[in-house]
Amino acid sequence: MANEQRRFGIGVVGAGMAAKPHALALNALRDSIDVRGVWRRNQEALRAFCSEYDFPAAESYEALLADPALDAVLILTTPNAREDLVAKAAEAGKHVLMEKPVERTMDAAIRIVETCERAGVTLGIIFQHRFRAASIALTEKVANGALGALQTAHLVVPWWRPQSYYDQPGRGTFAQDGGGVLLTQAIHSLDLMLSLTGPVQAVTALAATTGLHQMETEDFIAGGLDFANGAVGGLMATTANFPGSPESLTLNFAKAGAVLTGGNLTLHWHDGRTETVGEKSSSGGGADPMAFPFNWHMAQIADFAEAVTAGREPVSTGRTALEVHRLIDALIRSAREGRRVDV
Repeated sequence: MANEQRRFGIGVVGAGMAAKPHALALNALRDSIDVRGVWRRNQEALRAFCSEYDFPAAESYEALLADPALDAVLILTTPNAREDLVAKAAEAGKHVLMEKPVERTMDAAIRIVETCERAGVTLGIIFQHRFRAASIALTEKVANGALGALQTAHLVVPWWRPQSYYDQPGRGTFAQDGGGVLLTQAIHSLDLMLSLTGPVQAVTALAATTGLHQMETEDFIAGGLDFANGAVGGLMATTANFPGSPESLTLNFAKAGAVLTGGNLTLHWHDGRTETVGEKSSSGGGADPMAFPFNWHMAQIADFAEAVTAGREPVSTGRTALEVHRLIDALIRSAREGRRVDV
């Protein structure tokens, strides 16, 4: 475990498209976090990545885990390649920070979470939308009860991905990704929603693959939500909305309406006041899925390192990630079976 006398040691596993914001974030955190090595099977891609971001390359995954100065691994591989990596890290006593989702299926995700719990290592899952300034501001107001009881919730994720995105090997398949727009894209907004609303107890949904894409999994879903606290809501998520727009979460409380659009929050109080919090930014909702700033990742990586050092749980854990996976599974099951499904 890291101590206060040295930088937190982290290793990066996988260096594909999702690695860019992590690499930029890690470079910005060099004063407190030390990248001990990067490992990827494709040696040419590994050398190019390490050269671009000035990181050392690891000889192997086993060599990376054997480093006594390594506190944790940041796993950025596709979901189908993680279970063995996590098991080896846990066996070596290394903490794990990993891209969403935990795995393709709930059973595999539970195995990963329980593997880390048995080994006594911390498991964090990347859900960077929680770390936007607007999200943090709304989280604080919900937590202190300033907004009153939640009444309704409405989530819209009107994103776009061109066919070329799904033409990449394995993209949009159950074997690699485990699902479509829900598990791969809207999962970020769903996780943020649940962190603000509490759990959903039942859903009624419709899912489809539109004529705009040739892919195995869904690119459109709409559904109704019954929350455990008595609130009601709905969602629509798609990657078939050209050219793509920012996601929007609207929450109506007893004392105010809150609208999170991309990285911006607007509060409309019933007494006539209006508050705004946020930043001008893209959220990756268009053809370029990486068109967003890296500071959200930076904040989450810093939170994870601080949590491990202090012996507390990070903001986003393996257990919280299972909650959003259960919701996604219920939505897909409802759409397939054409009926209301309990979460």
